[in-house]
Amino acid sequence: ERVDVTADQLLDLAATPGTRTAEGLRNAVAVALRYIGAWLGGTGAVAIFNLMEDAATAEIARSQVWQWLHNDVVLDTGEKVDRDLVQRVVEEEYSAVLSEVGDPHGYYAEARQLFERVALDDNYVDFLTVAAYDLVT
Repeated sequence: ERVDVTADQLLDLAATPGTRTAEGLRNAVAVALRYIGAWLGGTGAVAIFNLMEDAATAEIARSQVWQWLHNDVVLDTGEKVDRDLVQRVVEEEYSAVLSEVGDPHGYYAEARQLFERVALDDNYVDFLTVAAYDLVT
């Protein structure tokens, strides 16, 4: 069966079933930071929250955050996803990573900067990993 989908339909968040949750935002940020930090350190696949994650997961996570931010999404808590909220969650999750595993080589600090750049920028960056190649040592 042939399916024809328009760009407008792909961008129609209201037509997408499900609830956009504060927990979902926090999980997206947490997983992206943890994966990007590990990737910058040379690890290609990482166990995060008992799941095996890779670059595709980080791409999906930061894309979701970018899309929610740029489409006036309101979470189940009533909070609107805006720059301040995303930056607050990033700060909290970054602090959690530092408490759990530390950051002796600075990979998670770089991951934070990269995530904020690609998730908060006005323009959507096609690939997180392309932006990250400049940081790989």
